[in-house]
Amino acid sequence: MTSALRTQGLAQQVARQRWRILRRLRPSRLVLNGIIGLIALFWMLPTISLAIISFRPAGLFNISGWWTVLTAPTQLTLKNYQDLLFSTPHSVIPTGFAAGSILDSLVTTAAITIPATVLVTAISSLAAYSLVFGRWRGRTVVFLGIVALLVVPLQVAIIPVAQLYASFKSLTGITVFGTLPGVVIFHVAFGLPFGIFLMRNFYTGIPKDLLEAGRIDGAGEWTLFRRVVIPLGLPAAASLAIFQFIWVWNDLLVGLVFLGGNAHHTLTLFLYGQTRTLAADYWVISAGAMISVIVPLAIFFAFQRYFVRGVLAGAVK
Repeated sequence: MTSALRTQGLAQQVARQRWRILRRLRPSRLVLNGIIGLIALFWMLPTISLAIISFRPAGLFNISGWWTVLTAPTQLTLKNYQDLLFSTPHSVIPTGFAAGSILDSLVTTAAITIPATVLVTAISSLAAYSLVFGRWRGRTVVFLGIVALLVVPLQVAIIPVAQLYASFKSLTGITVFGTLPGVVIFHVAFGLPFGIFLMRNFYTGIPKDLLEAGRIDGAGEWTLFRRVVIPLGLPAAASLAIFQFIWVWNDLLVGLVFLGGNAHHTLTLFLYGQTRTLAADYWVISAGAMISVIVPLAIFFAFQRYFVRGVLAGAVK
C-alpha cells in the first residue's frame, strides 16, 4: 500500500513538472496578440487597399500601386468622391441601365431596404409572439413549416415569383414586376422565416408568469406585446434588423432580375454596371464600394450593443 502511494505521488510530481515546463514554453499574451493582429490585418488588406484606391487620382491607376501612398500620402484626394456624388459624367452612367447618379441609386436602395427591414422586424415579432404566447392549436406544426422554409434557396423562387407577379397583373391590372414594391415584397417574404425563427427562440426565454400577471390585471394581448414583450425582445429585434438591412442593402440578384430594365437601379446595380469597363472606371467602383460599405457599418455600430445579446439568446434556446 505504501509503495503504491509513493508511486502515485511520484507520478503527480512528474506531471506537475511537465506542466511547469509547458507553461514556460507557452508564448506570452503579447506574442499571441501580435499574431492575431497580423491575421486581422491580412484579412482586412483588400478593404484597406480598396479604400486607398478610392482616394487616389484616376491617372495614377496605371502608373503605380496603391501601396505607394505609404511613402507619398499627398497623392490622396477627395476628387473621386466629389465627381461621383455631385456630377454624372458619361463614364459614371452604367452601361445598359438608365442614366442617373449614385445619389439616385442610394435613394432607390434606401427606399427598398428600409421598408423591407421594418416590415420583417415587425411581422416577425408579432408572429413569434403568437407562436410562443398564443393559445391556439397547431403552433408547433406552423413553426416546423417556418423552419423548413429556411432551407429554400432564394434563387429557386425568382422565376415562380416573377410568374406570380405576371399573373397578378393579368388578374388585377396592377403592375408589380419591375417596381420597387415588388422588390420589397420579395425581400420581406424571404426574410420572414429567419426573422420568425430568431424572434421565437428569443421569446421562449421570457417568463410566461409576466404575461399571466398582466392578464390578471386586465391587460390585453396588444398591451402585453407592446409594454412587456417588445422592451424585453429589443436585443433580438435589433439583431434581426441589422441582418435584414445588410442582406437587402447588398443584394444584387433580386435587383438585377426585378429592376434590370427599370428607370431606378440600386447601388449594387450601379456598381455592377461599372465592372464592364473596369480599366476606365475603377475609381467609380472603389469610391462607390466604400460609400456602400459606410451605411451598413453605421447601422451595425449604432445597434452593436444589442447585436451580441440578441444573437446569443436566439442561438442557445
